Amino acid sequence: MLSEWPWLYSYGGLFILALLAASLLPLGSEWLLLVLLSQQLDPLALWLVASAGNTLGSVLNYAIGYYAADRVIARQQSQANISRWQQAERWFGRYGIWSMLLAWLPVVGDLLTLVAGVLRANFPLFLLLVAIGKAARYAVLVAGFDYMMG
Repeated sequence: MLSEWPWLYSYGGLFILALLAASLLPLGSEWLLLVLLSQQLDPLALWLVASAGNTLGSVLNYAIGYYAADRVIARQQSQANISRWQQAERWFGRYGIWSMLLAWLPVVGDLLTLVAGVLRANFPLFLLLVAIGKAARYAVLVAGFDYMMG
């Protein structure tokens, strides 16, 4: 099935998947990072590409929250969305901008970046903290892969 999309198995494919994985779409990029590492592509380049794509995806969430706050809040009407939204708001309310270090977490992390935009969080600090969190997550994956493969 995936052999029908050979472009996906590349640095560009990883960038796009990492970007989309940071959106509210239920996607993950970790599997592709591990596949590309197993094909002996440059680990540093893969780490940079995945980190950059995932961070940019979070920036897009921030922008959506910032520029379309009313529409974003109105769309959170299902019980599952309301619950996730409330959890993200609680984390942001409790930890403020520092909660962006947790933007790498599945499910709630993407909503945290959207909440940051809705609440007009300081963008340079948002970007720095999100980039640190995302880069750290991918660094752990790359290092873990390297360790497991000896």
